[in-house]
Amino acid sequence: MTMPIQHRTLAVLALLSFTATAAAAQTRDVAGSRDYPGIGRFTGSVITGYVTKDFDAARMQASAFRDGQPADARRLEGRIFRIAYRTNPGPSILEVSRNFETQLAKAGFETLLACDTDACGAIPFTEAIDTLPVPQMWVDGFNYRYFAGRKTEGGRETYASVIVSQNNQDIYAQVTVAELGAIANKMVDAAAMAKGLGETGHIALYGIYFDTDKAVLKPESRPTLEQIAKLLTSQPQLNVFIVGHTDGQGAYEYNLDLSKRRAEAVAAELVKSFRIAQTRLRTAGVGLLAPVGSNATDAGRALNRRVELVAP
Repeated sequence: MTMPIQHRTLAVLALLSFTATAAAAQTRDVAGSRDYPGIGRFTGSVITGYVTKDFDAARMQASAFRDGQPADARRLEGRIFRIAYRTNPGPSILEVSRNFETQLAKAGFETLLACDTDACGAIPFTEAIDTLPVPQMWVDGFNYRYFAGRKTEGGRETYASVIVSQNNQDIYAQVTVAELGAIANKMVDAAAMAKGLGETGHIALYGIYFDTDKAVLKPESRPTLEQIAKLLTSQPQLNVFIVGHTDGQGAYEYNLDLSKRRAEAVAAELVKSFRIAQTRLRTAGVGLLAPVGSNATDAGRALNRRVELVAP
């Protein structure tokens, strides 16, 4: 039986009303989220959506549309951050946007584009940029402001954009940051692992991947896991500690627990998929206690996020 169009429309409106109400009821940042360093947030905002990828692509517009078409669309590859915020009724779209623009200027970003709805390109413009899904982020194609900027620091380019819009009386903003860079070859083979264990008693592995604040192995981790299994199979007398490490972002206790769960996930996968005896693997998590880089820089934090094999 097909639902009449009128009933379907009412159902959609009811669903949108429910999701808007649920989003408005949120009073705390989503778990594991944080502001992008140096940009921050508008006072009184909460983070409603948070996605980071070590290597991904983001779409940004560096110029307003011309004749309804992109004039300077950019596909940016590197480490990507997408952070959405909701601000309670009170401030205007312009006020929230200006605050972000001021912070970005202080952080060293030069302006590529700053425009309002009609000047940007109205609805087609909003369809050509990346935004998180409803209810994490709301964009009214008839009422928004957009900013895009760029900075170069230490030889590395970073782009940032902010779109600010409104849903009912709440103001929503999304910050997107792209730290440009080619994907690194993070594979360490079994021979290099054996060499590191023999010479220094440990080896850092950067080819084991997890989503931010998660302890579930990503499929891209398999090549490195295969090399760990190859090492352990070729040296049946070798037992190892698997030790998780995090960067300095977030609470001490949280990072300690996250690093341990990640180490346990690696051990569990080696047992399950590669038939490595559980008795040969011991796990530990030290959180942020053993940095190999500065937690004050992106490059340093990337070095600190790792899993290590340690010889007993």
